[in-house]
Amino acid sequence: MSTPNGLSQHLRACVTPGTEGGAVQDLHAKIAGKAAKKEAGGNGVLTFEDPPSVGSSLSQTLQLLPDELKANVKIKSVTPRPPRKPRLERAASLDEKSWRRWRRFKTSQESLTDPNETSSSNGSLQEASLSPPIRSRASPCHQYFQQNSPDASEVSPVVKSRGGTSDLGKRASEISSAFGGLLRGKAFTGGKPRLSQIMPARPLPPLELNVASHTLRTANRIDSACGDYGHYSQNKFGRVSSSLSDTRLHGNGMVYENCSGDSMKSTFSLLNPAHSKDVRSRGYLQSSLMARGALLGAEELNRCFPDRNIGIFVATWNMQGQKELPVNLDELLLPKDPDCAQDIYVIGVQEGCPDRREWEIRLQETLGPHYVMLYSAAHGVLYMSVFIRRDLIWFCSEVEYATVTTRIVSQIKTKGALGISFTFFGTSFLFITSHFTSGDSKVNERKLDYNKTIQNLTLPKNVPDTNPFQTSSSDVTARFDGVFWFGDFNFRLNKDRETVDSILNQTPDTDVSRLLAYDQLTSEMSRGSIFKGFQEADIHFLPSYKFDIGKDSYDTTSKQRTPSYTDRVVYRSRYRDDIHALKYSSCPVIKTSDHRPVFALFRVKLRPGRDNIPLAAGQFDRELYLIGIKRRIARERQKQMERKDQKSSSICSIS
Repeated sequence: MSTPNGLSQHLRACVTPGTEGGAVQDLHAKIAGKAAKKEAGGNGVLTFEDPPSVGSSLSQTLQLLPDELKANVKIKSVTPRPPRKPRLERAASLDEKSWRRWRRFKTSQESLTDPNETSSSNGSLQEASLSPPIRSRASPCHQYFQQNSPDASEVSPVVKSRGGTSDLGKRASEISSAFGGLLRGKAFTGGKPRLSQIMPARPLPPLELNVASHTLRTANRIDSACGDYGHYSQNKFGRVSSSLSDTRLHGNGMVYENCSGDSMKSTFSLLNPAHSKDVRSRGYLQSSLMARGALLGAEELNRCFPDRNIGIFVATWNMQGQKELPVNLDELLLPKDPDCAQDIYVIGVQEGCPDRREWEIRLQETLGPHYVMLYSAAHGVLYMSVFIRRDLIWFCSEVEYATVTTRIVSQIKTKGALGISFTFFGTSFLFITSHFTSGDSKVNERKLDYNKTIQNLTLPKNVPDTNPFQTSSSDVTARFDGVFWFGDFNFRLNKDRETVDSILNQTPDTDVSRLLAYDQLTSEMSRGSIFKGFQEADIHFLPSYKFDIGKDSYDTTSKQRTPSYTDRVVYRSRYRDDIHALKYSSCPVIKTSDHRPVFALFRVKLRPGRDNIPLAAGQFDRELYLIGIKRRIARERQKQMERKDQKSSSICSIS
């Protein structure tokens, strides 16, 4: 029987055992003078390694068999299978193929040699190595290639045996070293040349992974109650980590000293680990002030403010409705004394400019990227904007506001009050900007404006009161821990123009005590008829009203108005000594209005709070933030170009 034309596969003959019994033998005979191999097997399969040439008969092959087996040989014809279609793939360079193989064997070597690695592939091999090898029925072709193929030693260990992971690791190590030499240029002749690896002359110093910084308030600290969490998790779960990178770090001792060494916490995370039982038992809405883990609690407050004091900047300015805005607001918002910027900026405006949005953009541009606008509100031409440091926005409650109109005709909103309130940690704040009735002799009307404001300003609305006594007062200023009231109160000096001018000419700028002796507001506050419970810092600046626009001279018109301290900032605290005034001054460099801006800096004591208040959830005016930052960048570029032009336009004169 001759083989069909075109058959290029190996011939296979199946031998069935005889009736006489006995062990079945597997014979592998080789044609063209090769000796036959005998091996005991389970199926009695006869396999020929080198096929006869096309046109030879099978009878020639059977002549090589022993005589005792010729009678029991049954010939079975095998239908050849067509060759598989070639697999189309992207042609890869030799460098790319070598790199892929090296990575595959390198990963296999690390997984097998790492005692701490507990990935699924490594675990399955380890479990299989403990069990006895499983004998399976293999096809004749499979058995043939397993024994006689030149690359039989590289067959997968799962096909050869379920055990022997050390042999596989040894083989993978040899292959990875070979490919490593290939990448270093030892066995690589074609393609791109590769540089040899440069080894340091001496051992490198150990890498420090201490991410804590003394200049940052946020510290990488582990909760004292979770100090034994790494030991507990290792005993509880048995395995430290299933991540290769984490295993390397834990094994080499390269973890930051205060970090937990367990699989439930990231190696480089700044967050404290949390026990499951603590997460179940914590009730933040009803937690105490000292509860560990509360967002507004004492622990978080001490982390952000170790001394529990916050800096607040308050400014007021009557813009006289001018369209022109100051070119630079640095002297107002960022005075050189003190050197540090404040945490919260609150700016109130009376008779504001027509373009309120442009005013807010100027504020954002001046404060820069470290601050965001928490809230902004308006009542007619009364504006108020609240800016806060970006990293403190998460500790603010929802911001609420309310307005009061003090004029008889409520549609005319040039006089009145605008209030904004919110809670920061456990301290509630109220900011009020007002514009009282004008006129030298209208003191009673101004007191009526004050009384109407404290009675009709409906705040707070949804944010809970932090007052532990829960008293419902008709005075809005008694419902908050800290109150800052600022604006154009329009209180004047009870003296004629000539007397005031003579005092100004005789006394220096810092000694204005003679002028304050005639101040209407100081007199009324001492009597207790207005701003009850409020205080005002000592005044050491000149009257802020009324100037000629663009000049440092007081009113030179025919009206000859008397210079006065109309723009003021007063404050009130629920707890004694919680608010300290650090600076109280005016900004004489801004001359676009007949009023000079007045500002004050405060240091306010904070108290921890509870997580039962509606939070602002990090919301701020993102559009305003981006516009302000872009303008700030453009301004800096323009300054650089101007300095460059000045250097290049120097003129040399020859005498």
